Amino acid sequence: MKRKRVRSKRIFFAGMLFSIAFMGLVSRMVYLMVINGPDYKQLALNNWTKTIKIAPQRGEILSRNGSKLALSADVYRVDVDLNVFKRYLEVKKIPEEQAIEQLSQKLDVKKSEFEKILDSKDGNGKLLKFVSLKRKVDKKGADAVKDLKYNGIIISNDVERMYPNDSVLSQVIGHTNLEGNGISGVEQSYNNELAGIPGVKVTEVDRNNNELPYKEATTVQPVNGKDLTLTIDEQIQNLAEKVAKETLDENSAKSVSIIIMNPQNGEILAMVNTPGYNLNKPYVEGKTDSEVQEIWKNRAISNVFEPGSIFKVITAAAALENNVVTDQDRFVSNGSIKVGSTTLYNDNKENHGVETFSDIIKNSDNVGFVNLGQKIGEENFYKFLKAANFGQKTGIDLPGESTGLIKDLNSIKPIDLATMAYGQGVAVSQVQYIAAFNAIANGGTWIRPHVMKEISHMVEDKKVVDKKYDNLGEKVITSKEKAAELRMYLERAVKEGTGKDTYMEGYRIAGKTGTANKVNSTEGGYGSGKYVASFAGMAPANNPEVTLIVTIEEPNPEKYYAAQTAVPAARKLFSGLFRILNMSTDNVSDTN
Repeated sequence: MKRKRVRSKRIFFAGMLFSIAFMGLVSRMVYLMVINGPDYKQLALNNWTKTIKIAPQRGEILSRNGSKLALSADVYRVDVDLNVFKRYLEVKKIPEEQAIEQLSQKLDVKKSEFEKILDSKDGNGKLLKFVSLKRKVDKKGADAVKDLKYNGIIISNDVERMYPNDSVLSQVIGHTNLEGNGISGVEQSYNNELAGIPGVKVTEVDRNNNELPYKEATTVQPVNGKDLTLTIDEQIQNLAEKVAKETLDENSAKSVSIIIMNPQNGEILAMVNTPGYNLNKPYVEGKTDSEVQEIWKNRAISNVFEPGSIFKVITAAAALENNVVTDQDRFVSNGSIKVGSTTLYNDNKENHGVETFSDIIKNSDNVGFVNLGQKIGEENFYKFLKAANFGQKTGIDLPGESTGLIKDLNSIKPIDLATMAYGQGVAVSQVQYIAAFNAIANGGTWIRPHVMKEISHMVEDKKVVDKKYDNLGEKVITSKEKAAELRMYLERAVKEGTGKDTYMEGYRIAGKTGTANKVNSTEGGYGSGKYVASFAGMAPANNPEVTLIVTIEEPNPEKYYAAQTAVPAARKLFSGLFRILNMSTDNVSDTN
């Protein structure tokens, strides 16, 4: 009986111990499966799966004629899991130097670069898991690497940006970085629309990081970018490129910039900055970072200059709009005029005598325009300049635009008003000036310049337009009648004045030349022997279909006047434009 009780106690205690142990195991299983289960599952997935980013197809950039200015080609990227790769070499007894030599040959990359890549470490001194060996690899190179059959090497799809015309329209189109994002030009300003959304491929791998062929990958397809159609006319752009290069060489100039526009809707038909750069090789060998940035810069919108006599068009418009002048008024110009203690002169101290309003425009008479500025007055002149968008950005859809410079109303002294009236003491960008000039051409309305025509995408080989440009910012700055009157005076300046070499029989061209000393941006004052020559014009004068501006930076100081440099360029441009736009002498009216 006693033995039975002892045996029962032993069984009870054994059962208790077993129960406690069992409960402990159950608790541990619950802890591992329920509490820490998600973390362990993720760790397992990280070991069993590989996530690869799938690059979307970047949208194309097209001219208004439909030609491709930028497109994307399918290529490959080669990455490496350093831990798997190095372990594989160790197991297979393959010297790392041999592997580097082979990869260097297949991918055309210096061995020294690969040595650095394969020794990449994190902040704690541990090897990085994934590093990139090379992007933008063609199929031949990718297949050659694949044939090596090295574990840890990962080959996946990539996209390469290509520019069929190399340097044509370079600063307008811009280019992308290695990650495929736009960093200049419309590639930057419309990056969100062009870029698309990357996809993801998640696939199971074996212990050597190779995809398991019998396992189905989970793939989220990329969303391709949308296409961007520009306002640029291919024929007009090619004409402007040709003339810009010829003008640069003929005048031994530092740079030449040309903008050609439709003044009725703000569309830019051509924009050239020469010298440009090769979009397919944007990083110029031998140049510093700052020099490369300067080459990429769109000087037509980022550089500012004293406009000189082309600004007299704006002064004349302000005078007409403020009703302070008619062609019945007379100006006396003896070659100089004193403002306060300062004497100002005509360019070569010409004595034009008694002149009409039309005469001072035709003769580009500084003295006459000093008198005109005084008639307008500081407040009215400043108000008109602000309305015409000087001293502020136009809002053009390109990065890097400058504001230009005009003095605050309270700081404009009589001498400032006098010099501003003939284009000194103000700074403008090309695009800022032509936007105001367009208002004279189209009958008085300022319209925002732009290069985007529309954004679209393809659905089953059919184009679907997502958006047309509509941010025109229109505002009336002068009346139709005053604009038409000024165009008549500018037409006379081409027929009889400093722009007369632009004149072509049967065509009605209106325009104005301008030559100014170049401001020394670092030391102030004017650079010795350095000039900026410009011509702004429109045609036909009675109802302009096209406007243009040519700016030549630092032409040969022995022949620097706009009449000698910018006017011949403008004549070439108008001659080509009349042909391209089919503007024959038969359909040019003589009425205003």
